[in-house]
Amino acid sequence: MANTRTVTIINGDGIGPEVMAATVRVLEALKVPLEFEHKDAGTEVVAKYGTNLPHETVEAVLRSGVALKGPTGTVVGGGLPSANVGLRKRLDLYSSLRPVKSVPSVKTRYENVDLIVVRENTEDLYAGLEHIIVPGVVESLKIITEKASTRIARFAFEYAKRHGRKKVSAVHKANIMKLSDGLFLDCCRKVGREYPEVTYEEVIVDNLCMQLVKDPTRFDMLVTENLYGDIVSDLCAGLVGGLGVVPGANIGERTAVFEAVHGTAPDIAGKGIANPTALMMSSVMMLDWLDMREEARRMESAIHKVYSGGTVRTGDLGGGATTREFTDAIIAAL
Repeated sequence: MANTRTVTIINGDGIGPEVMAATVRVLEALKVPLEFEHKDAGTEVVAKYGTNLPHETVEAVLRSGVALKGPTGTVVGGGLPSANVGLRKRLDLYSSLRPVKSVPSVKTRYENVDLIVVRENTEDLYAGLEHIIVPGVVESLKIITEKASTRIARFAFEYAKRHGRKKVSAVHKANIMKLSDGLFLDCCRKVGREYPEVTYEEVIVDNLCMQLVKDPTRFDMLVTENLYGDIVSDLCAGLVGGLGVVPGANIGERTAVFEAVHGTAPDIAGKGIANPTALMMSSVMMLDWLDMREEARRMESAIHKVYSGGTVRTGDLGGGATTREFTDAIIAAL
């Protein structure tokens, strides 16, 4: 097929292979000019490779420039470093982009939520610089640089400009971490002055969490450091029905990885009941990134049509549909 684009597929762990198979079925039904190359990552491939992020997987994404990824597990309090964090570092995927939008007919406490969370992906406490000073005392280093802060701020303001967003809120704790978060804010302010058409504000992270729960519609775009972004983006997902319906992307200068941001859900893995919406919506973001906008709108519209119908729902949203039944409904709605 002419102008076919290769996409690296990473199934991941737990329900990853199931939601990925469902998403690929929809992409194939769309007849998009994509070719899929499957590679491994996650805890379930450690025995095979001795690592949760094989070198050949990273190389494949570098070649293709784009990957669609399922959830990968990380051992808490020990074991290998996160494959997710490793992939972001190796590919310099400096921006985590997570749109959080109300889903048709999914009842939550809020309506008309439409937020964009932009999270810096490469430093902060996620740099992983920890050491034991003496037994019983551990030091973890928070790294904030002018380069990374300026780059993520510019990504946020450029996104706002291109997509008609009206306001960018910088999230911080500079009242306590005056140097590190102070540097982040200083970079955001400098970049913000270059975009007078976009309103700029600053909000302390704990106050932000309260304000989001009170009225999420007062915010438009949030730009955050790494740790705050991880927490806030999950909070925002809870406003619209949870991580099962929220897409995500990790974007760098030359490569992008689109992924479901929910966990591996080992308790339901292999049962055929997982909700593939998050990964499907992530693939909509991928199609937009690949300039396949017509196909992106068709897929997005089909997902919204199925949700609006209200009759085909997976168990996490109160229905009884299997992964296959839900996917069949999406394909029928294309």
